[in-house]
Amino acid sequence: MKTKTAFLSLFLTVFLFSCEINNQSNEIIIDPNNSLLIGNWAEANYQDEQITFTRVNSLPNDSYGILFKKNAIFTERSSGWCGTPPLTFSDYVGTWEFAEEGLVKITTTSFTGDFQWRILELSEEKLVVKRELSSQEIEHRSLMDLFNEIQNLSYSVSCLNATDWSFVAYGSKACGGAQGYIAYSSQIDTASFLKKIEAYAQAEKDFNFKWGLISDCSITNPPTSVKCQNGIPTLIY
Repeated sequence: MKTKTAFLSLFLTVFLFSCEINNQSNEIIIDPNNSLLIGNWAEANYQDEQITFTRVNSLPNDSYGILFKKNAIFTERSSGWCGTPPLTFSDYVGTWEFAEEGLVKITTTSFTGDFQWRILELSEEKLVVKRELSSQEIEHRSLMDLFNEIQNLSYSVSCLNATDWSFVAYGSKACGGAQGYIAYSSQIDTASFLKKIEAYAQAEKDFNFKWGLISDCSITNPPTSVKCQNGIPTLIY
């Protein structure tokens, strides 16, 4: 009887351990209060959409690196947007938090702005992440797709005769008013074009309100005419 009990106990131990390993292989479980993420990471290696970091004792003075602190402070050591040598690296301080299990939301003062990283691998020595768009970024991308359609229509014909061209206000500032003006030709489907202009203005207005965006309240004066320059419509103010 004791032999059976011992065997059953050993079987359950192996079974539970096996389940734990399988669970870990499919999902990265991170304890925010005692996370391997805390520390300095550098020697960034970029491959496709993934970035692999190596844990270091301190951030390098002459290359990119990041630091996660327990108090939710995030530091990014970067050369900024300029990639022309000689590079000067500075620290940009922000915050970090887990948006959900395995997804880190980072807010910085650097040119990269706010972003999210999906953690693919995390150990004592290695951190592998992949950029993951936030809901706001996904909606903004859709907004830009609509604006690109408008631009493509606007430039779909060459500007050869200025009398064939008009202009219209587009977009919606968070503070109110249009973002600017865009020229369009009478040679395109103007009804479809103006519908896209209207749809874009409403979409941007809704986007600004939903995400609590702010903007300057300056009013852009409308142009007075359109001039053709090398086949390109140019607004005259």
